[in-house]
Amino acid sequence: MSVADSFSTFCSNIYIPQSAVDCIRDRYQLITKRINIDYWGIDSNIQHSLYVGSYGRDTDIHTSDIDVLVILPVSVYQRFKKYSTGGQSALLQEVKEIIKKTYSTTHIRADGQVIVLRFADGIIFEIVPCFLNDDDLTFTYPDTNNGGSWKITNPREEIKAINDGNKLYNKNLKRLCRMLRAWKEKNDVKIGGLLIDTLAYNFISSWEYRDKSFMYYDWMSRDCFEYLKNQDPNQTYWKAIGSRQYVWRSGSFESKAKTAYELSVKAIKSTSDGYFWTATQEWREIYGSKFPVILS
Repeated sequence: MSVADSFSTFCSNIYIPQSAVDCIRDRYQLITKRINIDYWGIDSNIQHSLYVGSYGRDTDIHTSDIDVLVILPVSVYQRFKKYSTGGQSALLQEVKEIIKKTYSTTHIRADGQVIVLRFADGIIFEIVPCFLNDDDLTFTYPDTNNGGSWKITNPREEIKAINDGNKLYNKNLKRLCRMLRAWKEKNDVKIGGLLIDTLAYNFISSWEYRDKSFMYYDWMSRDCFEYLKNQDPNQTYWKAIGSRQYVWRSGSFESKAKTAYELSVKAIKSTSDGYFWTATQEWREIYGSKFPVILS
């Protein structure tokens, strides 16, 4: 197995299995149908909902955080906006009770900005009730923290930016985003999913070999980690892809990116010198055990 084959297999290994995707879709449609029956008076399992977050951008590698917007009528917003206090919490509780009509035995709770459904197989849905704004693009959603407030999000532009970039760069963008998530998991890197996708997009959009094949993925790893390690450690936020909303730093990642960069350099040299097992171990220090053995 060559370096290119190893990276191709690795990318397949960290992709969410089709069986899980099918299960997520079925649950998503049941939740959507429940919302449509109770709030819109229609029997539809596809309208008024949207995958968002890492899963919505198709850059996730796990099923432990499936973010979903459920879109409610504006009249519901007006009803809860009239509350002098606690309107956001009351809305979450109401939507939670409605979803329980479908998932009565599933562990479900309202927490901060979301309704959390924790299934026995480990799949977790985080449901955000929201309202489409007059621009037909952004959404208003409730936040129960710090006394309660209404906030705005623009996930469709983030999804579009990732999809457009992925098409433009030979599908390399989403693969890089997933690879960085494997690095995050293996090395306990303090960096959020939207920031990973934003930095990956910023890097690859100006990378010389952005439209090449798996043959360049060792160089892509090396050069991306170099880009990450050179970020300003004092920078507290970046502009998210597409939406240009603030995406905040959740911790320091530059030092671990430097370590990954140095390991990438060693792995590339080990391969060049014919030490394929050594190279494999160096890549696994970066990406974990799902990275396969390099044989040639």
